[in-house]
Amino acid sequence: MPLSQAREAGLLEHLDLEPIYCRQLSSLINLDEICRSRLKIAIDPMYGAGAGYFKKFLSGGNTELIEINSIRNPLFPGIEQPEPIGTNLEKLAATVRKERASIGLATDGDADRIGIIDENGTFISTLHVFALLCLYLLEVRGERGPIVKTLTMSSMAYRLGEIFDVPVYETPVGFKYVAPIMKNEQALIGGEESGGYGFRGHVTERDGILAGLYFLDLMIKTGKSPSELIDYLHSKVGPHYYRRIDVEFSESKRQVINKRVRDYNPESIDDIRVDSLDTRDGFRFMLADTSWLLIRFSNTEPLLRLYAESNSPERVERLLGMAQELVKS
Repeated sequence: MPLSQAREAGLLEHLDLEPIYCRQLSSLINLDEICRSRLKIAIDPMYGAGAGYFKKFLSGGNTELIEINSIRNPLFPGIEQPEPIGTNLEKLAATVRKERASIGLATDGDADRIGIIDENGTFISTLHVFALLCLYLLEVRGERGPIVKTLTMSSMAYRLGEIFDVPVYETPVGFKYVAPIMKNEQALIGGEESGGYGFRGHVTERDGILAGLYFLDLMIKTGKSPSELIDYLHSKVGPHYYRRIDVEFSESKRQVINKRVRDYNPESIDDIRVDSLDTRDGFRFMLADTSWLLIRFSNTEPLLRLYAESNSPERVERLLGMAQELVKS
């Protein structure tokens, strides 16, 4: 049936969700305070559904907003994937440096994920953003409740759980695993390594725009720049560094690679004792100093994902190098 005919027959109801969404976010955070903050914010909605929302929320005050890629375009011109990760945000990083912005915020195609560039034009890892949002809710806002993280998320969450005496739940990769626990446990926050974070009192789903607003509020409440917030976080939980490598493989090699990793049973990695092996979603080697190395197949692409988190960038690279040698074929 043509849309016009359905409308004439009274079979359609048009609902504009934008005002409802705006009222909801306004109830969760003091937007006026952000508008008065004099922050200079570079924004990249990556031609996606988030275009215009930060401007809608933060215009009319002393905050300066600089938008790029702000026209909705489902072809995402010049962007291989509208994914807010460091390799896709070079234009935003250059804008931050050129304009001397306080921060850069990027949302993905459907605006449920956030990527953050610090004031120096450096991408902040999604693990650090998640830990900082946890710290914001627990310390700055004084809220309490469980933290839910996927297994590729940072062990910093466990340290924050100890400091603020809140439980931490861990799930396989995917927000479909995070959301039910958030709902059942009335969790404060849930997050995954892709940059998607969900919050109590909101829809039980990821929201990149609300995450960005919360991060701005963290900057205002603490008076710290993004890079200073990283230093502050490390002063609480110790130094943490992270990197992921995606390796393409031939499907014919899947079983060979899987067997090689499954049969790998070291007592130590990089001279640190292996405490345990987690095989819920891939193969994650947990080391005695809280470092970890994860090898898992992507559920959506012919990619092998290698993850590592440790107390120095050099150790992260060594762990990833060992993983690459292991899966090489």
